[in-house]
Amino acid sequence: MASPPTFKTIAAPANGEYKEKGSKFISLAYPVSNEAEIRAILEEIKKEHHKARHVCYAYILGADKAISKAQDAGEPTHSAGAPILGQIRSLDLTNVLLVVVRYFGGTKLGLGGLVSAYKTASEDALKNAEIVEDYEKIIVHLSVSYEEMPRLMEFFKQHKLPVKEQIFGDNCFFSIEIAATEKDNTYELLKSNNFNI
Repeated sequence: MASPPTFKTIAAPANGEYKEKGSKFISLAYPVSNEAEIRAILEEIKKEHHKARHVCYAYILGADKAISKAQDAGEPTHSAGAPILGQIRSLDLTNVLLVVVRYFGGTKLGLGGLVSAYKTASEDALKNAEIVEDYEKIIVHLSVSYEEMPRLMEFFKQHKLPVKEQIFGDNCFFSIEIAATEKDNTYELLKSNNFNI
């Protein structure tokens, strides 16, 4: 089994902070895998920091870094989202959401000051994050009868397939996580062992 192609991301959420002329910039970095997850995190942050003037963010998704977005959230165009995105790119990361929450201190920073503040705050969160190698994964769902369960568990063990979730109802439902590059091989193995995907 060949090693799947890897990419760099962060292992766990991390945060940082930067202060400039009374304004406070709180930076929050998260490992993410899809846009639904990003929307949920942003919603939580906006609730938690409802008194903040701006919640700016950027993210990159996918092993090929095909999806990226930068959001200025009311700051002048390219003064917040772009420098945040630039920090993710500078470390060659993907599957990362980086949010900078700004509490306005009463003194305007000007365009250059804003770019510098958002860049520095972003840098601080990523400096506090553990950068790791990862690979693209997919979740496979299976359903088996209780009689078949021991055979399936043995199959998982034999092929080193990590079980992400198990639900017991009329049948036994399992979710396993595999490398995206191993999808076809794993499906073939499951079918040849008479397991239903």
